[in-house]
Amino acid sequence: MTHEKRTSRSAKLLYRPWGLAGSLLGGLIAGQVFQQVWKRVDPQATDDPPKPLQSEYRLRKILVAAMVQGAIFSAVRALIDRGGARAFERWTGEWPGD
Repeated sequence: MTHEKRTSRSAKLLYRPWGLAGSLLGGLIAGQVFQQVWKRVDPQATDDPPKPLQSEYRLRKILVAAMVQGAIFSAVRALIDRGGARAFERWTGEWPGD
C-alpha cells in the first residue's frame, strides 16, 4: 500500500533554506560522531583519521576510515533530512520532497 503525498512548488521553495541549514548542521554532527567512532575503531590513533595523501598510513587503514566516514555521513544526513521534512510537513501541511 503506497501513501502518496502531493508537493506544491511553493513548499519546495520554502523548504530549501530549511534543508540547507539541516545539511550544514548534519555535516557538523557527522564530523563529530566520526571523530568519536574513529577513536574507538583505532585506539592507537593520536591524530585525526588518516587522509588519502598521508604516506605513513597503509591503504587498508585509509579505506577503512573512508568507509566508516561515508557510512556515518550518509546515515546522519538521512536522519536529518527525514526529520526536517517531517517537521516541515507538520508546520505547513505539505511534504517538501518528491
